[in-house]
Amino acid sequence: MYKFIVVTDPESAPGFRLAGVDVMEIQNSEEVRAMLPSLLLKDDTGIIAINEDFMMSLDEKMMEKIERSYRPIIIPIPSHSKKLDRTSYIEGLLRRAIGYNIVLRK
Repeated sequence: MYKFIVVTDPESAPGFRLAGVDVMEIQNSEEVRAMLPSLLLKDDTGIIAINEDFMMSLDEKMMEKIERSYRPIIIPIPSHSKKLDRTSYIEGLLRRAIGYNIVLRK
């Protein structure tokens, strides 16, 4: 069975732990850039959810590697520090997953 791992800041980590997932607390962008390559190589990891702020700090080469990877699946977690337009966020996730823009209407 594959693991679901959340990579996030210390403020958000307790909530994910309460949900029962494995959590890796990261303090800054340098830490995520150092630990992500080894995490991508683990055979038992199925999904990695990364705090969106940390994911935005990754270099282009790492983002291309993530895009080409079929396992583990890497998904961004919206940052709690900014307002979120849920509709456009979901549309962005769908566009990334299927390669096509789907417009959501109420």
